[in-house]
Amino acid sequence: MKPFLHTEGLAVGYNGRPLLEEVCLSVRRGEILTLIGPNGAGKSTILKTIARQLTPIRGTVYLDGDSVWGMQEGELAKRLALVTTGRVDPELMTCEQVVAMGRYPYTNHFGALTPEDRAVVKESLCLVRAEELAERPFTDISDGQRQRIMLARAICQQPEIIVLDEPTSYLDIRHKIELLDILRKMAAEKNVAVVMSLHEIDLAAK
Repeated sequence: MKPFLHTEGLAVGYNGRPLLEEVCLSVRRGEILTLIGPNGAGKSTILKTIARQLTPIRGTVYLDGDSVWGMQEGELAKRLALVTTGRVDPELMTCEQVVAMGRYPYTNHFGALTPEDRAVVKESLCLVRAEELAERPFTDISDGQRQRIMLARAICQQPEIIVLDEPTSYLDIRHKIELLDILRKMAAEKNVAVVMSLHEIDLAAK
């Protein structure tokens, strides 16, 4: 079976200077690929390049045979979702509204949600076990709950691949294991490819 995502001759870095060269990775739908390494090893740089947030120094990233650099932004947003460790503090928004932001590739210019969109939002909250947070202000919930909501927002995009940069950061061990369990089930049940970075080897084994 052909990989869903793969790289060719990829060199990543900043300001034209490579940090890592000949990055070779591939993942199929339904699989989880984990990049393991200490902070500063370049994991985030690879993931941001895969998600087209950084321009590669050389080489390219292919999604189902097509270069991500040849895709329109809206098309890529329907196929790939990114979850980063950056703190997000949307003011005056409920958790449900934050999750609904994941529907932006599908809505009209006014961002109006259809009944079908709202059903996807509800399902995404259920998948991360966060239904009870829907009406809570996003700024009032814990770090662990925020990670679940940001994952729900990514799921709400209905992507074919989800890229996560250190998704277990800020979480206690119980929430780390719970989040990884959600990702494992989602990959299996939704046939979604998952690429993520971790620095905890024991968690990667799980």
